[in-house]
Amino acid sequence: INAALTSSSDRAKLSQEVLKKLGNYNADIIAIQETKLPAEGPSDKHMELLAQYFPGYKIEWLSSVPPAKKGYAGTMILYKEALSANRQTVRLGAPDTMDDEGRLLTLDFGSFYFTNVYTPNSGDGLKRLAERQEWDKLYADYLACLDSKKPVIACGDFNVAHKEIDLANPASNHFSAGFTDEEREDFTKLLARGFTDSFRWLYPDRENAYSWWSYRAAARERNVGWRIDYFVISNRLRDRVQDACIYPDIMGSDHCPVGLDLKA
Repeated sequence: INAALTSSSDRAKLSQEVLKKLGNYNADIIAIQETKLPAEGPSDKHMELLAQYFPGYKIEWLSSVPPAKKGYAGTMILYKEALSANRQTVRLGAPDTMDDEGRLLTLDFGSFYFTNVYTPNSGDGLKRLAERQEWDKLYADYLACLDSKKPVIACGDFNVAHKEIDLANPASNHFSAGFTDEEREDFTKLLARGFTDSFRWLYPDRENAYSWWSYRAAARERNVGWRIDYFVISNRLRDRVQDACIYPDIMGSDHCPVGLDLKA
């Protein structure tokens, strides 16, 4: 976020175009992951610039704090001023410093919960897979607890391609972070707790629909991607889904935005 808002580099200009396009969608709620803001959050200058890109929005944020790494991970939710929301403090009891990395931000909008997640990556050589699996279990328990009270909209970077249809090269990636049997089974278990992958609910057979591409080997140009960004919703919201969107033409990151349109 800092680089996108304050830098004049070519990469920052791309990010600024992303922010403009997100603002133009006039969404009720916007969620951003991997903000990489300092522990104290956005500065006054950041808030001033965000208000220019997103006029009429309130902003909640969560940053990585010690003992976690500085300027790491982080999440943010922007929502229209006409809406009323209460922030929920969340600590899953996750291993290592995961609870301190600013990965999970939840707002209570009265009739539903909205939660923004940046799921830990299992890492090179799957060195963090065991910790990631513990996160997955605790996160599923957390969403199920929320769902027992009111409907849940859970969005973000889940760092898993659930089915073979959700990535371009499944055969060569069964031992890659984000497509291990363990991570995929954990996502299956999450859905079994009463949740729906909104995109697959509407488009069960749509192929070549991805939200992340490696920077290597011109993967995006060739659409050799993965779908790892989701709107997961309580099952009782399924009949209110009007569309679940992926916006691959919006450049500026190795991810592209995804969206959800629900009937009021």
